[in-house]
Amino acid sequence: MPFLPSLIAEKVTDLTPELLRGLDIRLLMLDFDNTLVPYTTDVPTEAVVNWLAEARQAGIGLWVVSNSRKERVKGFCKQYGLPCVTGALKPLPAGIRKCLDQCGVPAKNCALVGDQIYTDTLGANLAGVRPILVKSINNHNFWLKLRHAAEMPFIIAAGKRRIKT
Repeated sequence: MPFLPSLIAEKVTDLTPELLRGLDIRLLMLDFDNTLVPYTTDVPTEAVVNWLAEARQAGIGLWVVSNSRKERVKGFCKQYGLPCVTGALKPLPAGIRKCLDQCGVPAKNCALVGDQIYTDTLGANLAGVRPILVKSINNHNFWLKLRHAAEMPFIIAAGKRRIKT
């Protein structure tokens, strides 16, 4: 089903290099807003900064694939040495495929981590990469809370795919 993630994690930092290697993931595409940082900032937590370094050190490729076109995404990526695709138009697979084409990594060895079923999970499934759902960092307004409520049936259906931390 295109709306079901392969894995569910509480946060991106729960995706250890050991877990990713065990899944044969060599490239991890990362949504930006509410996955790496809240919508309101481009400053990551120390845990996220450490996780980025740890994943890189373990040989996991990292790319940001974001629907946003805002400069804060590009600035973040530049500061942390992450290649990025902005204006990705998820759930359409074009932005994800652009990343795949630029990386040269087969889709079977890639995953996309994001906080939204209707953009990130659906887009990953349509592009043939493994979707990993994380909890939104901050559902700070009514529309984000409503979206989360609409996603609950899929989250419940995929409940056994939750990783233990």
